[in-house]
Amino acid sequence: MSKPVYLAVYNTLADWEPGHATAQLARAGYEIRTVGPTREPVTTVGGLRIQPDLALDDVRPSDASLLILTGADLWDAGDELAPFARTARAFLDADVPVAAICGATAGLAREGLLDDRDHTSAVSFYLAATGYGGGERYVEADAVTDRGLVTAGPTEPVAFAREILRLLKVYDDEAVDAWYRLFHDSDATAYAVLEKAGVL
Repeated sequence: MSKPVYLAVYNTLADWEPGHATAQLARAGYEIRTVGPTREPVTTVGGLRIQPDLALDDVRPSDASLLILTGADLWDAGDELAPFARTARAFLDADVPVAAICGATAGLAREGLLDDRDHTSAVSFYLAATGYGGGERYVEADAVTDRGLVTAGPTEPVAFAREILRLLKVYDDEAVDAWYRLFHDSDATAYAVLEKAGVL
């Protein structure tokens, strides 16, 4: 039985970013547990209220398979979400993977976690504005995985999910590629591959 996947939730969370990943992970048998700053409800940018399963202080890397950090307006509005970036450091230090998309990549940049890893984001100068030391490791790609850390920009939730599925070895490479072609490219030929792999 796989350990749960922790999905960080906080006010102004970008609703559209984690859905492909969490839905496919749940279908594959992973429990998705939401982690908030506290157990108090949070409200996404789309107005959805989420009651977190756990408070951040109660999170231990050893209890999880993955930590997902989504974008949110709050990442660029001060230090309120900095504790989530520090938690990401604890996960990576414990060899438990982390996946960050959109504004969460800036939070990780401020924490120094992108200084020595290949990574991507919305655009290079967005991360450069954080003053981080990893500019030479920025990659122009839809999503990047390096040493247990997935990064992606806000327009790439499907590629973000692809990298997560690949990193956790949820499906073999052929099935992950077919899944991506189906949901990103609307490639109907991918159905046969996914049916054969038992994904659909």
